[in-house]
Amino acid sequence: MNLLAFDTSTDTLSIAVQHGDAVVQHTGPGGPQASANMIPEVRRLLAEAGLSFDTLDAIVFGRGPGSFTGLRTACAVAQGLAFGARGGLGLPVLPVDTLLALAEEARQQHGCTQVVAVLDARMDEVYHARCEWLGSASGWQTDADFGLGAPETVLPPAGWTVAGNARAPYGDRLAPTAHHVAALPTATALLRLAPALLAAGGGMPASDALPRYIRDKVAQTTAERAALRANPPAAQP
Repeated sequence: MNLLAFDTSTDTLSIAVQHGDAVVQHTGPGGPQASANMIPEVRRLLAEAGLSFDTLDAIVFGRGPGSFTGLRTACAVAQGLAFGARGGLGLPVLPVDTLLALAEEARQQHGCTQVVAVLDARMDEVYHARCEWLGSASGWQTDADFGLGAPETVLPPAGWTVAGNARAPYGDRLAPTAHHVAALPTATALLRLAPALLAAGGGMPASDALPRYIRDKVAQTTAERAALRANPPAAQP
């Protein structure tokens, strides 16, 4: 397949283009720089792969959870590029959960098949989900609902690996007895997930693509933050 994939849900901008079996990729600073650098890097990678927007089969993006600004950027860019492709006929868009992409990256890099995927949500919280690899025939099985809470609320089952970017900021507050590996949702992970998701009907018109928000507030007041520190959420079984 010919695919363009990108993720801007963290502080890292990840872009990849697949042309058949060949993959070219870019990794760079995310955040505010992602908006400025994203389109030029997409065009450069497409040219390197010998593709254009009109020869792509789909555009894949990390839909969240993650940075509010990053998720909006990725969705808007995916929609804009898809709408204008093929002389205005458009391309399918495939939104992919970032925690699933994180788990896939942990599997690729570290061989993990039972993963608690965790991303730093800031505001003294983390996003988290359990993801289990059932083999190439069945793919990943994930929690239907993703969690959001204090690091102490993440309780991995025995033998599972905690993967993500939250170990550094939270230390032993996050699953202190579990095995940890560093991982991020990458564009190459999105590419590996895309064929099965597209085959299962995950592609959609650009107008239907939306970010996946878990938190409904960007910031807390000072009083809210103080109350959370004084009374952290109870751990869930």
